[in-house]
Amino acid sequence: MTTSKVNIAGQIAEVQRELAMRRNTYPRLIASAKMREAEAELCTRRMEAVLETLLFCQRHEAAFRTYISERRASQ
Repeated sequence: MTTSKVNIAGQIAEVQRELAMRRNTYPRLIASAKMREAEAELCTRRMEAVLETLLFCQRHEAAFRTYISERRASQ
C-alpha cells in the first residue's frame, strides 16, 4: 500500500462527512438497540474533537510551518 499525503482540507472534509454519516446512522442503531445512546454520544464527541483539532491546525498552519522551518534552520 502506498502512503500519500492528504492535505488538511481533505482531512477536514472527511471528518465532516463521517460526522454527518454518524448523525444519520446512530439514531437508527440506538432505536434498534444495536448501540447505546451513551456510546453514540461519546463516539460523536470524539469525532467532533478531531474536527476541532484539524480546524485549529488549519487556522495556525502558517505559524506551524514557520516554526518548523526555523527549527530546521537552527539544527
